[in-house]
Amino acid sequence: MMRVVLVLAVFAIQAYAACDNHCSGHGTCGTDDVCTCYDNWGIGQDHDSGDCSERVCPYELAWVDTPDRQGKFHKYVECAGRGICDRGTGECQCFDGYEGKGCARTTCPNDCSGHGTCEYIEDMSFGATWTDYSTQGFDTDPKVFEFSSWDAGKTRGCVCDATFGDVDCSKRMCPYGNDVLDVRDDLYETQYDNVQQITFVANYQNNTGSITDLNGQTFALTFTSKLNETFTTIPIVFSGDGTGAYGDADMRNDVQLALLSLPNKVIDGVTVSLTRMNTSYLYPDADQYSKAGTSAYNNFYRVPDGYNVLQMRVTFTGSAVQGRQNFLTVEDYECHDGCTPKLTGLGLSYKYDHFNSNITNVVDPYTANNIADFNSYECGRRGKCDYGTGLCQCFAGYFGDNCNTLTTLV
Repeated sequence: MMRVVLVLAVFAIQAYAACDNHCSGHGTCGTDDVCTCYDNWGIGQDHDSGDCSERVCPYELAWVDTPDRQGKFHKYVECAGRGICDRGTGECQCFDGYEGKGCARTTCPNDCSGHGTCEYIEDMSFGATWTDYSTQGFDTDPKVFEFSSWDAGKTRGCVCDATFGDVDCSKRMCPYGNDVLDVRDDLYETQYDNVQQITFVANYQNNTGSITDLNGQTFALTFTSKLNETFTTIPIVFSGDGTGAYGDADMRNDVQLALLSLPNKVIDGVTVSLTRMNTSYLYPDADQYSKAGTSAYNNFYRVPDGYNVLQMRVTFTGSAVQGRQNFLTVEDYECHDGCTPKLTGLGLSYKYDHFNSNITNVVDPYTANNIADFNSYECGRRGKCDYGTGLCQCFAGYFGDNCNTLTTLV
């Protein structure tokens, strides 16, 4: 009997030990003595079954890899090809500049130095400054465009706080101003300041003929300085009777006073003019305009004569806002309890974006030239910026926050 028990024990041990290391407790042993590992377990770089003793690290889209037969790149790779897998913990040890599960995303330089936020490229807002594009008449309301490239949720960069700049937001920005020696070649020519034109178009429905009355509604304007500081005005009442005879002067004065009342004298000089558009029809482009009188006519965006179309021109005249400025933004949303400024909002048409609070920088309504006579330079181009303090170190003969005051002729 003892001999039979020993023989059976030997056979049992051999049967249980058929798979290496009993699959380490992380798999099942097949009849062919090969382990079938549980998910995320294996052995070696190829993750063969082996004894299922090693962890597999997360897979992410490869930052750089070789193409397959179809020429496709960025396949899923362990640690995204930017880290080494710790087989004991199943976590990626990412190389410098990468982080996250599977080293999926980039880090931001110096963590944005504590003066900005680290944002994905797909979340970066479209810039609305003069330096971002050159197409006059483009819809400049800041927005986020769809970004569908492979690195949409992987590549990141710094979005700096106001008054800070550079790729890691480590430098303080200095004031901008006009070069005091920047003069017009011909003083007989008309001097042009930077002008921004805002067109308000009220809601109108062709099928019902209803028009939104903007009178009495409130909106605000937001100005962004060259140091990326944003300032929003107090509520402005939309007024006027549609002919320009009543109310327009009040609205013009209200807009001007609201802009001049912004903190820190960020706008130290501005004038405002209003123009009521007398047109029966507006078309989104020349092609649709050419179809007027055809069967497609009723599908066009009809704007009745007068009061529901208003063009407002804001001219920057102060020394602190000489040269090209960031576009004003119209705050036309409804804002009641719990937010500021308290606004009723404007019932503007969104049928065509370029008719909704469209903002363009112009110089004169009769010319295509959109460049103001004066410029805007860091420290007025007459000093160096101390990026540690954000103060201008003016050259000899100049002084002021932006070095645009001349003390001696040089």
